[in-house]
Amino acid sequence: MHAVILAGGKGVRLRPYTTALPKPLVPIGDQHAILEIVLRQLSAAGFTSCTIAIGHLGEIIRAYVGDGTQWGLSVDYATEDSPLGTMGPLLNLRHRLPETFLVMNGDVLTDLDYADVLRRHRGSGSPLTIAAYARKVHIDFGVLTTRSGKVVAFTEKPSIDYRVSMGVYGLSRATLDGYTPGLPLGFDELVLDLLKKQNQPHAYEFDGYWLDIGRPDDYDRANAEFTTRKSLLLKGA
Repeated sequence: MHAVILAGGKGVRLRPYTTALPKPLVPIGDQHAILEIVLRQLSAAGFTSCTIAIGHLGEIIRAYVGDGTQWGLSVDYATEDSPLGTMGPLLNLRHRLPETFLVMNGDVLTDLDYADVLRRHRGSGSPLTIAAYARKVHIDFGVLTTRSGKVVAFTEKPSIDYRVSMGVYGLSRATLDGYTPGLPLGFDELVLDLLKKQNQPHAYEFDGYWLDIGRPDDYDRANAEFTTRKSLLLKGA
């Protein structure tokens, strides 16, 4: 099984932590970087090879990970000379990719079974499988529903339930057909194109542990929780 880890972003929302380090290498706990945890998890799940798409401070990632043998993986790299979006880096890799593979952000902290995501994708027949997580968003205001200048309903500080993308996907190589290598391609664009074609992605519902380390408060939470979550996140790794 093969995985592609997207690690080329600048981590703007996580500054100042990412001023000198790429976001996937910011430390979690006393001993581990996020990317190291991900690589350990992939190896424990049965993945044998991995491509890391690098850009901003990418040479630091290359120096840290090397060829991946310390985690039982064969790791190679794809370099972005300019930002290509979430899915754009895959277009330049297309000839090196297997028929189906896992794609994931390099800053995800979760106990998701990556191998099962890929197995379910292969069995679904869908062009794309999206790992989905339930999030509740609390609105800190009274919400008005208006019609023709009149208030017709009012809800005090409601909560709204969503299914959000976890930043982990099962993808078929053929899904990338028709897109031009070297041009940006976002995850949102790919999903909207598939929906227009009535070629719906498959949702992999997940209710375990998940944090997207994208903001300082999420990063602080990850560090605060890591000691109690370590055995869950690194089981079998």
